[in-house]
Amino acid sequence: MRFSNLYAPTLKEKPSSAELISQELLMRAGMVRRIVAGVYTFLPLGWKVVMKVSQIVREEMNAIGAQEFMMPIIQPSEVWKKSGRWEDYGPEMMKLKDRHGREFALGPTHEEMITTIVKNELRSYKQLPVILYQINFKYRDEIRPRFGIMRSREFVMKDAYSFHESEESLDETYMEFMKAYSRISDRIGVIYKIVEADTGVIGGSDSHELMVLANAGESEIFYCENCGYSASDERARSIPQEVEGEEEEKPLELVPTPNVKTVEDVSEYLGIEKRKIAKSMVYVGRDGYVLAMIRGDHEINEAKLKAYMKDQTLRLATPEEVLERFNVPIGFIGPIGLNENVKILADPTLRRMKNMVVGGMREDTHYVNANLGRDFEVDEWVDIRRAKEGEGCPKCGTPLKSTKGIELGHIFKLGTKYSESLDAFFIDKNGEQKPFIMGCYGWGITRTVAAVIEQFHDEDGIVWPRSIAPFEAIVTIVNMNDKEQVKTAEKIYEILLREGREVLLDDREVSPGFKFKDADLVGIPIRITVGKVLRENKVEIKKRNDEERLKVDISNMNEFLRKYDEIVESYDHKRSLRV
Repeated sequence: MRFSNLYAPTLKEKPSSAELISQELLMRAGMVRRIVAGVYTFLPLGWKVVMKVSQIVREEMNAIGAQEFMMPIIQPSEVWKKSGRWEDYGPEMMKLKDRHGREFALGPTHEEMITTIVKNELRSYKQLPVILYQINFKYRDEIRPRFGIMRSREFVMKDAYSFHESEESLDETYMEFMKAYSRISDRIGVIYKIVEADTGVIGGSDSHELMVLANAGESEIFYCENCGYSASDERARSIPQEVEGEEEEKPLELVPTPNVKTVEDVSEYLGIEKRKIAKSMVYVGRDGYVLAMIRGDHEINEAKLKAYMKDQTLRLATPEEVLERFNVPIGFIGPIGLNENVKILADPTLRRMKNMVVGGMREDTHYVNANLGRDFEVDEWVDIRRAKEGEGCPKCGTPLKSTKGIELGHIFKLGTKYSESLDAFFIDKNGEQKPFIMGCYGWGITRTVAAVIEQFHDEDGIVWPRSIAPFEAIVTIVNMNDKEQVKTAEKIYEILLREGREVLLDDREVSPGFKFKDADLVGIPIRITVGKVLRENKVEIKKRNDEERLKVDISNMNEFLRKYDEIVESYDHKRSLRV
């Protein structure tokens, strides 16, 4: 490809809409263009990278026996209603109606679709297991689509689905996907961790995420350097510091706390530690209201709460809803005298607490010296607390560490969640009808592009791994008026093309400095410069993230190619790691 013919409109200045470095560099490098928040056009350079990521993923899927196919993006509401997710999925699902008023969804995922497709085709255990995958567009109406292609409304994803006759068969495939995802990450060249994860709206039992480590990561990863435990912030467990519960119970008191609503305010006003406060939060879901209680120095983990309640519609009640239902402002809600039919869930860290502070169930008041059993009861004890760095590992007790990560891959053991709800059955070896045991395996294709940039860039632009760079090398002509330079550059370009190399020839009528800046911005691993050293029958070869310019003789092209290959093989994008 000649740069003079390439549609790659690079930009000098940072776009005003860019919040992440990946967002900025993709736009400046002429790889994407923003249409509206969360919707992007991929220009030729950007799409080349997407296609390379797709091919790596495709090859690893094929290697474990998965078969590629394609499903429709537009999905009828009936299958979603039958599975129970039409409402459960939440506002992220984009819904529409056709001219006849029939409801459809722009597929955010395809569990219902694939189950509906195969249930009339797979009938016997002899046909199992089967693994099908697609690389397709997905649509989610993200509430804050601010981070470019990292979290967009339209994106490309690989999603695979497996069907089994037994849990043992599912376990084998689950592990095969985990290994395949590691190979994909290694081939792309990212630094990653595989962590325990929340199943979210997909559902099922076990779930793991492949996280690329990045300072701009939207998720926090907790991990143990001693035993290897690791989990996303939505799933992580930990051993917190205990609050002593040996003190004697004191008489319950209702004390005035005018305009004191938050834990911080209550702590300061009453002169007590935040961990002596029991924070009460009201949630509303399909089955009504839930009062969730945690220690004042902890944060609630809504993913854990939703998972326990098996209700992805669960949300924090609004102040208006709390006032209307309980006749008390939201900052003063508590478990004492809660006469409504409300389930009280509490984190186990409250179980041994004595003489805690809770909301007074009337405006501007709190109860002091509230105690379990005497003053209120808890319906169910459940871990709904967000882990903290430094707390004990749940497996070995070693203090946990944390880092930021970007989710690229996510695998789930779905079990029979969808096969049972959608009447998808097969005949087992005993002649009995059984629901398929299913697995689901996603990989964010376009998101991978952004994650790589977040890990590998410098002040000049992107530093691509060779495996997904849009071009392996760029041949830059310093002086377009010098016929020898042009002739030599053309010769090198043609030879590299014949060798099967992806190479870009910068034949534009612009200054050398402009060409060099664009090459660095776009992130092409190898730059071959045809300039003044041509007088010595040499060209300069420079690796993208290396200041050294090697002078390579071109009098013998076979020797030149040998030296070029050595330089290419020694290219190390990880020197630019930004984690």
